[in-house]
Amino acid sequence: MKVSQHLWFEKDMEEAVRFYTSLIPGSSVDWISAVPADTPSGPAGSVRLAGFTLGDQRYMAIEAGPLDTFNHSFSIIVGCDSQEEIDRLWEALSEGGQVEQCGWLRDRWGLCWQITPTRLGELMSDPDPEKAKRVAEAMLKMVKFDIAGLEAAARG
Repeated sequence: MKVSQHLWFEKDMEEAVRFYTSLIPGSSVDWISAVPADTPSGPAGSVRLAGFTLGDQRYMAIEAGPLDTFNHSFSIIVGCDSQEEIDRLWEALSEGGQVEQCGWLRDRWGLCWQITPTRLGELMSDPDPEKAKRVAEAMLKMVKFDIAGLEAAARG
């Protein structure tokens, strides 16, 4: 059995898919095609499909005009090992989009992402509840995550 996520784009699906796969190491555009027959969304060729891989996750995408907009009910979370990775992805994905609290952003297509340091999970699960609490409080004040700031909060 194979499971993959599905994204519906009003327009510019191929641009989005190529952009996403250029940002995440180990990613690829696996295929892109147009639906050859007329559909309720338009004439032959106006509906486009794609299969792609982001890191270790498979996705499918469709470009078929307006339906539902992206929202926080579905998001992509990327765990980063360094501040440089966080900064690179944050800058690229937030360009033309909107930044939010706690490492969340919407890209220019409206897709929600959370760019998180892998270190955050380690700090939040520390056996010292006061340390974990300080990290959580620091995290809640951040827009883009700052690993050094989280580490400082952990130290008190």
